[in-house]
Amino acid sequence: MIAEILNTDSKSKRIKIKIPFVAKAWRAELKKMQGIWYHKPQKLWSVPNKDHNLQHLYSMFGKENIIQITTDKISEPIFEMCEIVAQRIENTETKMVLSGLSQNTIKAYKSALLRYFNHYRNREMDTVTKDEIEKYMYALIQKYDIGSSKQNIIINAIKYYHEKILGQSRAVYTLTRPKKERTLPSVLSEPETITLINSPKNIKHKAILYLLYSGGLRIGEIPNLRIEDIDSKNKQIHIKSAKGKKDRYTILSEATLEILRIYYREYKPSYWLFEGMHGGQYSASSITKVFRRAVKNTGTNEWATPHTLRHSFATHLLQANVNLRFIQALLGHSSPKTTQIYTHVATLNNDIVRSPLDRIMDNHPKTI
Repeated sequence: MIAEILNTDSKSKRIKIKIPFVAKAWRAELKKMQGIWYHKPQKLWSVPNKDHNLQHLYSMFGKENIIQITTDKISEPIFEMCEIVAQRIENTETKMVLSGLSQNTIKAYKSALLRYFNHYRNREMDTVTKDEIEKYMYALIQKYDIGSSKQNIIINAIKYYHEKILGQSRAVYTLTRPKKERTLPSVLSEPETITLINSPKNIKHKAILYLLYSGGLRIGEIPNLRIEDIDSKNKQIHIKSAKGKKDRYTILSEATLEILRIYYREYKPSYWLFEGMHGGQYSASSITKVFRRAVKNTGTNEWATPHTLRHSFATHLLQANVNLRFIQALLGHSSPKTTQIYTHVATLNNDIVRSPLDRIMDNHPKTI
């Protein structure tokens, strides 16, 4: 039997291990290791990236039975902008701002276009052909092993430049895209969720985690909440100019409202619901730190992110038999197809949904 040890990168906090299903003895030994975690979606184990853990794995499996896979990626270079590249970036950014693109989209497109403009810095951009762009994309994928999500961002940025800035036809730049990944979202169980959001001792941090879960909010929506967006009378949260420049209402739970009232009395925010240490909006990076600390303190799945609480919100509603269209509205999804992914994650409530076999067998004598 062969065991695979995967080092995702030199700074990785965990060593990942894949073993055959039939390796029961190895599995039993892995379970004894401190900090061991099984990642069900990936079908692999992980332990803290410590030298003694790596040596223990070598001893357990035997070096002759190990395939060590290093997936370190080549770092992408940082470019210094020459005058022509800087001018192209400036013109594109001006157009994006005027078009009302979000700051996150502008930042992502600028990063992608900086590399693209640098590659063709000695060319007139309107002479670059579709075939050349696809060869450029192929080279990026081969050299830097970029994933499908980043590929799509780069393609979108290039298409935006050629179509919106240069005014070239969309038909000319119908670029080949990667096959869409159909990965299932990571979800916490209800007990895991309650333990996680209750873990912060700081009432402000607790209020943030409560809001993320109880309303299914995106991390970027928390800093933009104003005091007036909390409608305590109607138990609603007004999310303004969210993803896609859309407003929506989501639910405000009684438990969250109670936490928010305690927080408000203690912190007395003036305009934004959550303010930084020196005033102004609370940052998304600070929210991530709050979440990571809660994950560490509770021993929750280390691969969880703040967005995991949004996934858990949707899944738990579906398990409670809430209509999918209503969940779609609460999440702010444009298409029901986006929301339907949770039907693949939700565990059926067996008290309500029964197998047809069990229903049929109720009226037939058992054969065994």
